[in-house]
Formats: sequence, structure tokens, C-alpha cells
Amino acid sequence: MATIECVKGDIAQQADIDAVVNAANAELRIGGGVAGALHRAAGPGLAEECRPLAPIRPGQAVISGAHELPNDRVIHCLGPVYGIDEPAEELLAACYRNALELAEREGIRSIAFPAISAGAFGYPPDEAAQVALSTVMQTLPECPSIEKVRFVLFDADSLGLHQRTLESLEKSQE
Repeated sequence: MATIECVKGDIAQQADIDAVVNAANAELRIGGGVAGALHRAAGPGLAEECRPLAPIRPGQAVISGAHELPNDRVIHCLGPVYGIDEPAEELLAACYRNALELAEREGIRSIAFPAISAGAFGYPPDEAAQVALSTVMQTLPECPSIEKVRFVLFDADSLGLHQRTLESLEKSQE
């Protein structure tokens, strides 16, 4: 069974992880937040490779090379804009499920997620953490190649929220 861990850090600096997940915009272009950080660290080749893959829809996941990032691949997911893209919970869950299934098909053994939609897209952080972690826990049994899932959180509050949510979900499965 895969391990799930939560860390505070920079998603663009996860050198021990095979694939990082980009909280992308529909056009897969450089943006703010995670998309900006990953595109800046990866260099212009990432935007060039992504151009023919766009646009993507909320919940969809596509994969590219990692270019100058320390990883092998980048999986790009478009999370829902809270209050606009409905049903938001199903679309957010689809991001995590589709990213894991894509990683499994590609033979990826470790994957790092940001808190998709919990920033500029306005998803309430506690609800986003619940959807993210419960979806990952439900999907991992179908993805035997994946050994590690890491949630890379931007600040201490988000890290604490994700750790508490993970512990609560693990206890409810016992």
C-alpha cells in the first residue's frame, strides 16, 4: 500500500518524486500560484509542450515532460472554480482520481500534489482537503504501481489542515 504524506514546501523542488501535479489553468499556460512556480522552474519548454494539449476541462488531467524541473513528468489538472464549475466536489475529486490513474498508466511510482483549487479558485480549504485526501485514499488501491503520494502545502496552516484531515480519514478506516 502506498504511503501518503503531507509536507510544507515548494512543489517545484520535489527532487525525490517522479511526477508533480500542476494546478493548471485551462490553457496550460504560466499563471499565478502553482502553475506559475512550476512553469518558471521548468523553463519555456514546458509551455511549448503544453500548447497542443490545451485547452483542458475541469477535472481533466494531461501529462507532459518536466523539462528543467527535477522530476520526470508533470501532470496538469484543471480544478473547479468554486461557485462556478459545478458539481465542484465531483470535479475536484476527478482531478485527483484522473491524475493517479494517469500516473498508474505511465508507471509513475511517486506523485506530489498541491492543494488543487484551494487558492485563487476559491475552494474552501477544509472541504478541498477532505475531497483530495479521501479521493486519493479511495483511488490508490486501483493504482498498485504508486508507492508514495505527497501533498506539498504552501504554508503551515494548510499543512496542519491536511495532516489533521489525513489522520481523521485513516482513523475512520480502522
